[in-house]
Amino acid sequence: MERHELMRLLAGDDAVSKAALAALAGGGEYVVLDGGSRLSDSRAGTFALRVRCMRRKGAENPGWERAVELLRERAQPIRIGYITAPDRSWIYTVFLTEDGGELVACAGVRRLDGEPQEERAQTPP
Repeated sequence: MERHELMRLLAGDDAVSKAALAALAGGGEYVVLDGGSRLSDSRAGTFALRVRCMRRKGAENPGWERAVELLRERAQPIRIGYITAPDRSWIYTVFLTEDGGELVACAGVRRLDGEPQEERAQTPP
């Protein structure tokens, strides 16, 4: 999938999609996996476990509860993609329809291994 196509799909009005779009527009790395045969509702359980794990670790994870909800409601094959912010502080997961034509959900997680490089340099020891 071309960058501009993914950017078009992220042009929604929710905060997580806007943040993922900004990361992508700012030069963030991305990958969209080939269409899978797994149904979205069967993957929802796996992602619900990840949400609980992220919460236990104290990670910021906007959009994940809503994404799990949307995946459970939809019993259709999906494609999954990942966007890494240019400063590597956030990773966004995008869930697309099998043909890649529509965004099903978008969720993010702030990396636990530290702050962005710019902030790290300014933080006193």
